[in-house]
Amino acid sequence: MRRAALVLIPVLVLALAAIAAAQGNPEAAKMKNPVPSNADSIAAGKALFSKNCRFCHGADAKGNGPMAPKDTHPPDLTDAKWDRGASDGEIFAVIRDGAGPKFDMKGYKSKMTETEMWNVVNYLRSVGTK
Repeated sequence: MRRAALVLIPVLVLALAAIAAAQGNPEAAKMKNPVPSNADSIAAGKALFSKNCRFCHGADAKGNGPMAPKDTHPPDLTDAKWDRGASDGEIFAVIRDGAGPKFDMKGYKSKMTETEMWNVVNYLRSVGTK
């Protein structure tokens, strides 16, 4: 009985983590995008995406990048399904903090300013499902 419990505990922890990840980030969902979505912001976000994200997410943001880590499937950032939350704040938090450990995406808080990350959010909104 005790051995069965020891086996089930890690399985339960993983299941709860998967459920939490699929539900997004409630704290990040409260964040408001301070950068207006305009042509300048979208162009800046596209340039930053091309420099930092396209290798895994693909030039068209569909998750088909040539350098995605082996056996991973980066998400299609143009579709309506956002497993880690669909609000601007949740998208910003993933860019800032990363998406790990399963997805092996490092955060960009040391590589981009907050304004730059918000520009990427605006760019992704411009190419996503309307």
